[in-house]
Amino acid sequence: MKRLIDTHCHVYDEAFREDLPQVMDRARQAGLELLLLPAVNPQTLNDLLRVCDTWPDLCRPMIGLHPEDLAADFHSQLDGLKTILDADMREGGPHRYIGIGETGLDLYWDKTRLNDQIESFRVQIEWALQYDLPLIIHSRESFTQLVDVLSDYRSRGLRGIFHCFSGSAREAETLMGFEGFMFGIGGVLTYKKSTLPSVLPLVPLDRVVLETDCPYLSPVPFRGKRNEPSYMVNTAESLAQVYGIGIDDIARITSENARRLFRL
Repeated sequence: MKRLIDTHCHVYDEAFREDLPQVMDRARQAGLELLLLPAVNPQTLNDLLRVCDTWPDLCRPMIGLHPEDLAADFHSQLDGLKTILDADMREGGPHRYIGIGETGLDLYWDKTRLNDQIESFRVQIEWALQYDLPLIIHSRESFTQLVDVLSDYRSRGLRGIFHCFSGSAREAETLMGFEGFMFGIGGVLTYKKSTLPSVLPLVPLDRVVLETDCPYLSPVPFRGKRNEPSYMVNTAESLAQVYGIGIDDIARITSENARRLFRL
């Protein structure tokens, strides 16, 4: 049976308010063994933790501030999250947070706060380094700026995931230079106009993890509908075709990659 790990899902989102138990049941039935939940802001962190407490064998939490969720006083947001992280990671603490994120840069909707986004990103990079946790990076319309920031940390052992990678061959080759990072592949792989089927063969399979980003970016044939973890099987099937191996091998390898990265 396939044993899959969804390395990036937002099952604590309001989109799942009415039927989350059924969503979780379908995930198990589809072969999902772990769901990794990145945070986006302080306001929804309690909802995230509540899901992890309800399904402790299935869900693992992360902590971070999404670039699109920066308040005017984002320093207070970061300070509050860091207080929570420090308490969790203290000696004798629960150490429940398995990663930092999602963080990064997003210039798709608003280019006016680039400096704030970079500052927030750098703060969270330092958290990842301080506690030796993987960093979950969101990047949209910001590839050059992302590489500029990450290049400052190239020799410091930073590791993580380039979440929802859908870039070009040139971008893939550039990002492969950050050796501690995996490529998070989701439903975009299944889209008719996606370039990923031609780009991914340049990426070694030991650098790939699977994700849904649910409730967003549903794979074909569910595109346009709410995404959920069970749909990741469709992405895994497409990934198996790209690499020319069976889906069970895709599940095994990508799950081993995720366990190695997050030290699960």
